[in-house]
Amino acid sequence: MITVFGGSTSRSFRVVWLLEEMGLACRIRPVNMLADEPDAGLMAVNPAYYIPVLQDGDVTMVESIAIMEYLMARYGPTPLAPAANDRAFPDYQQFLHLGEAGLATLMMPVIVSGFLAPEPERNNWAARWALECVENRMKLVRRQLARAPYMAGDSFTAADISVAYALELSQKTGIGVELGEAEQAYLARTSGRPAYRRALDKSEAAMETA
Repeated sequence: MITVFGGSTSRSFRVVWLLEEMGLACRIRPVNMLADEPDAGLMAVNPAYYIPVLQDGDVTMVESIAIMEYLMARYGPTPLAPAANDRAFPDYQQFLHLGEAGLATLMMPVIVSGFLAPEPERNNWAARWALECVENRMKLVRRQLARAPYMAGDSFTAADISVAYALELSQKTGIGVELGEAEQAYLARTSGRPAYRRALDKSEAAMETA
């Protein structure tokens, strides 16, 4: 049984969503990252202490995009990952990684500053710079949505799981990323998928036991 450490609002949701899209069963091991005491089980499998963590037999992995690539390679082929000779592959590859490296990662200084930093330090230079970078990279998302309904073209792929998570993160945390009609319609398309709903229900149910 595949085990995913995490919860409904963390990057582990990308992994659970992918698993649901692929029809692969998993067990969610809930983790409360805001608990007073560190989670000993998480510390044992990832001493760097962050989520998600995937356990699949004797395989243990961290980093949501790397986990997604592993699962698609291990249990594919799947239309969620276009083949290297597919015309959609370059866009797929770019946006699969942009969703984390170019968007979600850069959102974290803004989120952490806004919610956890002392009041005088919240509107700091690094947070403002990171938000400017996010806005710049959003131009790539907007350009792509002007061309096609999904990040890799006409079909939903894992790149959409990556990017849609980042866009939802920006909206749930209210960091100041404005989504236009095209981006809002895109989120409605992606979050309207049955696998998304199953992943959300499963993740939220797991977190209730955390």
